[in-house]
Amino acid sequence: MRLSPYVRLLRSNAPFRRLYLAQLTSFAGDWFATVALLGLALELSGSAVVASLVLVLQSGAFAVAAPLGGVIADRMDRRRLMVAADFARVPIALAFLLARTPDTLWIALLAVALLAVSAAVFEPTSSAALPNLVEPHELPDANVLIGSAWGTMLAVGAALGGLVAATLGRDAAFLVNAASFGLSGLLIIGIRKPLQQPRARSADGELLPSVSVVQSVAMAVSFARRSRLVSAFLLSKTTFGVGTGVVLMLAVFGRDVFGAGDVGIGVLFAARGLGALIGPFIARRIVGTDDRGLLIGISGSLVCVVVCYGLFPLAPALWVAAALVFGAHLGGGAQWMFSSLGLQRASPDAIRGRMFSFDYGLVTLVITASTLLAGALAEMLAPPFAVWVMVALVAISGGLWFLFSRPMTRLPDIRQAAEGG
Repeated sequence: MRLSPYVRLLRSNAPFRRLYLAQLTSFAGDWFATVALLGLALELSGSAVVASLVLVLQSGAFAVAAPLGGVIADRMDRRRLMVAADFARVPIALAFLLARTPDTLWIALLAVALLAVSAAVFEPTSSAALPNLVEPHELPDANVLIGSAWGTMLAVGAALGGLVAATLGRDAAFLVNAASFGLSGLLIIGIRKPLQQPRARSADGELLPSVSVVQSVAMAVSFARRSRLVSAFLLSKTTFGVGTGVVLMLAVFGRDVFGAGDVGIGVLFAARGLGALIGPFIARRIVGTDDRGLLIGISGSLVCVVVCYGLFPLAPALWVAAALVFGAHLGGGAQWMFSSLGLQRASPDAIRGRMFSFDYGLVTLVITASTLLAGALAEMLAPPFAVWVMVALVAISGGLWFLFSRPMTRLPDIRQAAEGG
């Protein structure tokens, strides 16, 4: 795995370097807080269903707000928008400090939802802006780095978050989370390169009118319907999202099955992050980044997730379980990078924010439903059987995605042949 192209990109491109460091910083804080929040919810409520609300609110609020985030990402200055989203998250993140008893747990849950709304503005804007910060030939490298940033800080943030929560207390983790958003905003302020192309104007020089959220969603659907390739990339994350509720079970296994408390939760989430960190690098090396390679890579990622999580409940010890989680998220990290890269290349800058808001909104909506189901299954079934039900769901959805996308991998010119479905 050659790292020199990635190091070269970070050294030579200061605007991209700032965006990358901003992502690393905010992701680290996110996972510091998430591990502490899951432990707090389980401790104050004693219920996996209540703990699942942490993940449900993260994904559900994001899904609701994402269409609006896409509209404003295409109509407003993207740098100012990301800075505003970051600074707004600082006081919200500090609200976690107020959740001390079962009666005040609702404050933390409300703060989770508000942070997700801010993220629904930040994340599609960042993804839409990325192609404007790098040259076209650098875009695959940039996506690998940005994709691995989430995994890097999940690995580091979750592991350290579990240790900090166990040693210094959860308040320390919450303070780190709030500070991370402030630092991220300061980094983005320093980006001077335009994050979007000039807005389209009418013949008389006036800016074209804005579109509504409903029109934004309709535009994204219409664009995807004209290309089977775009549809495949849009449905990729959602396909994986069907089984993402299994992530809730990492908290149950880490804390209860293996009896390791917040540290156990942190270890399993860190393994998830380490897999997501390394997956994009390995996958790009194996299958490349042309359209056929992206589709083949996503298919292989599905197999990796199903096999590793299928074996996860059989793990005799925490370290074995962590190794299987690592393997599963090698695939998860790879498919996220592949689908994002494909969508960036296929979407014009003028609608790229809306395409990514639809992409993220769709997957987080499915993740919300998946997490609710996982929480209910955790109450009704033994933890191993709850995991196997979620694995079966992602295997079914993955099989359908494979049947939909497979014909394109046999075509001599995928992009041209995919137009029109």
